[in-house]
Order: sequence, then structure tokens, then C-alpha cells
Amino acid sequence: MKKKILIVGGVAGGASAAARLRRLGEEDDIIMFERGPHVSFSNCSLPYYLSGKVDSSEKLVMMSPEKFKKQYKIEARVNNEVIDIDREKKEVLVRNVLTGEGYTESYDKLILSPGAKPIVPKIEGIDKVKIFTIRNVVDIEYLNRYIKENNLKNIAVIGGGFIGVEVAENLNEDGFNVTLIEALPQILKPFDYDMVQIFHKEMMDKGVDLLLGDKVSSFDNNKVILESGKAIDTEAVVMAIGVAPDVELSTNAGLLLGETGAIKVDEDYRTNDEDIYAVGDAIEVFNPLTEKMSKISLAGPALVEARIVADHINGRETNNNGFIGSSAIKVFDYNGASTGLSEGLIKALDMNINYEVVRIIANDKVGIMPDNSPVHFKLLFEKPTGRVLGAQAIGKGDVVKRVDIIATLIKFNGTVEDLADLELCYAPPFGTAKDVVNHAALVASNILQGTFKQVYVQNVRELVESGAFIVDVREKDEYELSHIVGAKNIPLSEIRDRLDEIPKDKKVYLHCRSAQRSYNACLALGHLGFDNIYNVSGGFMGISFYEYFHDQVTDREKIVTDYNFD
Repeated sequence: MKKKILIVGGVAGGASAAARLRRLGEEDDIIMFERGPHVSFSNCSLPYYLSGKVDSSEKLVMMSPEKFKKQYKIEARVNNEVIDIDREKKEVLVRNVLTGEGYTESYDKLILSPGAKPIVPKIEGIDKVKIFTIRNVVDIEYLNRYIKENNLKNIAVIGGGFIGVEVAENLNEDGFNVTLIEALPQILKPFDYDMVQIFHKEMMDKGVDLLLGDKVSSFDNNKVILESGKAIDTEAVVMAIGVAPDVELSTNAGLLLGETGAIKVDEDYRTNDEDIYAVGDAIEVFNPLTEKMSKISLAGPALVEARIVADHINGRETNNNGFIGSSAIKVFDYNGASTGLSEGLIKALDMNINYEVVRIIANDKVGIMPDNSPVHFKLLFEKPTGRVLGAQAIGKGDVVKRVDIIATLIKFNGTVEDLADLELCYAPPFGTAKDVVNHAALVASNILQGTFKQVYVQNVRELVESGAFIVDVREKDEYELSHIVGAKNIPLSEIRDRLDEIPKDKKVYLHCRSAQRSYNACLALGHLGFDNIYNVSGGFMGISFYEYFHDQVTDREKIVTDYNFD
């Protein structure tokens, strides 16, 4: 039977729902409403317009109303805002934002995809600075035009999430002096504190003034005043502290919100009104790992939600498995990806879960390939089951591929044994015969079997300051180049001949460059009667990355004679 379906909001959720609805039937009347001038655009590509990587704002627009009409027989009404829903009459009230004209439109089914609104807190003096937010093509065009027409030099970005970091990077690459301010002690919360230090160093090295753990207290004329008392000169401020679900239309219509403050939906993305659905950034979704509702502002989940809604409207069977949160980012020369649980999230949610961590550094390609580079990889798994819980990867090569493998494995409730057994593609230009993820799984299996014991890079400073017995198993020339203060150098090649130098009456901590040689040394010593040996996960390279940023910004005493990032 022919249906009339209205969709409020385009972009990923709304536009995808419309296209899927049309593919499932030719007879339905489908109308989309978008308050802005663009019904479908690449939201995640917006920051790259600032640096010219996307050289025209027109390229950000994915589909025009004319194309929707010609290709899908879908009416996309831009500059038309739905301002009210009458659930009894099954009508929406629409306002043409250009003319002010109001009109009503009836529906059989209504899909809400209003997205989220940038958060702009009421901070003292906010009227004394030029504030920008970035949510759509109009926003990014306005920012780009303003800073370039006025020949600005100094720009402050407030917020260290994905948008804030990407905006800071692209402004920096276009020659602006950029200060990134984040109230938390780190940027990019999907990454754990130990991993994100790689990004902190990279942003500092590229010239971004990164201010962490310092909150904006007020604004003054062309200044950002922080709680520490620092005053940051700026000619424009990009506010990127996060987004809030746009729920005003929903709540005014009596639709229920969930525990997160976003629109509450069932497994088919229906609201408490059986004829009204909701998708995208405005809704809360189930996370099967945390077993809690969460808000996920990502295009991938929005596309899945849109498909389920379209299928349900057309009487097709649906399957909602929830979302674990998989994301990726580029930070100058480094790529990063994460999926599932992080240590930070486990602690924030106070999850009662027994887990362990593997932290390895392995080449993304065969070592003799000219463009090979290290991948910093962190794997979380449950004890004693070995169930894979999450992963993070950072490197200059293909880290997304590795994390995608983990995301897939999590969806199928896989274990580290499953991961070790995966048969992956191999050729020297693309990877190694034992891929990074296989390597991590084998280390995890060894931990589960009690093959060796480990400590983490974030524990090393405390070990040094307490006078712990640390052994550097790298070769003498590596040690002389740079080493942990107070560490004893016993190369792996000599360790069996120097057993008398290693105590048995206290804990001994071994490290090398990446933790591979020190792992071999741990096993050798274990077989030789030592039960007090610990491997430093992440090795000297991991220690260098972990310590560097804070060493520079706090001027604290270094625990290494010099850093080694290679």
C-alpha cells in the first residue's frame, strides 16, 4: 500500500533512509526537509576545506535536491525547517527559512534525523571574541572566508575531540598560529592516555600550541583566559567542545528521551510513537560491550540505523546488534584508529570486568620495504576467557586495517586465540607474514598462559624514581645512544653469560626497543631459574613517546638520557 513518508534532516541518516526507502518501493511519496541549504554533505570532510585538501566547498556537497529528484524520485526541500509535530493529526508544521512562510504536511510514517548541535557554553566575555562552530558546509565556508579575508594569524580551538584536532591540524597546515585548548589532560578520548601521547608529541612537533588540563574561564578582547591564569592571544575562536543531541522538536512532540538525554528508540529505531522513527546523532544506542546506552556521533552507525528503519517500514526482518564505537583519525603524519573498550572507558563506567592489555610496537610492512614504519598497537582482552574487548593503533602506515579486523572480531565475540589463528593477506609492501594483530594475539595468549609477566610504560617513571632494578637488553651502541637513567645494560646476546649480575631476591624489569628482545630474555631467564622477571610492554620507544610531551611542557626531570622514537 502506498505510504507518505516524511524525513526531517538529511546528511548520513536521513538521506540514507530516503534512498533505501526508494530502493524498496517505487510508489511511496518520500519528502525530506532540511533547514539548511544542503541536504547531503560530507560532514567528516569539513575541516579539510580549511587547508585546501578539499579545494572547493562544492565538493563537500554529496547530493543536490535536483539529483535526489532525478535519481530517486525523492523530494528534498532545503531551507525548510520542521518546527512542530502534531502526532494526533499526523502532520508536521514546516517553515520556509527564506520566506518565513509556514505550511503543514501530513505523513503515514515520520523519520527524525535532526542531528546534534554544537555546544557553546555561556562563558563570561564570550561576546568579546569572534566565535565559530562547525557543523555544516555553511559553517566551514563562513570560517574559511572570515579568517582569510581578514588576514588573521592567531586562532584558538577549544576542544580536543575529533573536530577540534582536525580543525587545528588543517588551520596549522594553512599557515595559521593555532592554540588547541582542552580541559581534560588529553585529546581524543577514544584513545587511552598512554597511546595518545604519540598524538600530543606530533601536534607539538608540528607547531600547534597544545594546552591540556586547563579550562577556559573567560574571554576578553581577542583573548582566551584560562583557569591557570594564562591569557591566549587570538583573533578567532573555534568552539569544538562537543555536540548535544538536537531533541527540541522531539520533546515538544512528547517523544521520550533516554537515560543519556538523547531520543529513546527501540530495536527498530521507533520512538514511543509507533509511526515515528529516529536515527543519527540525536538518538541513543545500545553498546553490547558496556551493556549500556550511549551516544555515538558517527556516520557508519547512522547508515545502519537508516537501513533498519527503511526495512522495518517495509515489513522486512531487521537485526540490531548495537554499536561498539569504531573510529579513525589522521593527526598530521600519524594515523589512528580505535574500537570497542578502552581502559579509560572501563574506568569511567566503573565496569566490573577482569581484563588485560597487550601493548606492542611492530612494523606495518616487511622491514626492508622503504616505507615501512612502526605500528603502536594496544589490545584489550578479558581474563580468563580471552574475549577481545577493544584495540587502538597509531602509526604512519595502515592502522585502520588492523583495527577493522579487531572490530569485526568483537562483533563475532571472538577471542585472542581466534585472532592468532586469522589467516590474513601478506606481501612485503602491505604487511608482514605475522601481522601486527596476529603478533598481539600471540602475546595475549602467552599472558593468559602465564608465560611471562609485564609492566607498562606508564609505570616506568615510578620504577626509576624508586630505584628498581632495570635491565636494558639492547646492544651496547643502542644503550649508549640513549637509555633509562640508572638502567643496567646486559645485551640479549650476552645475558646467558652474565646471570650473576641479575638478582633473584627482587623484581627485575627488562626492556629493549619494542619489547621483543626483552620478551625473549624474559623467557630465557625464566627457564634458567628466575621467577622475578618482568617485561616492559612498549619498550624504550614506548617510554620515549609516553614521557616526551609532559617532559617538555612541565620541565620535569627526564627519566631517560635522551629519547628514541625510531
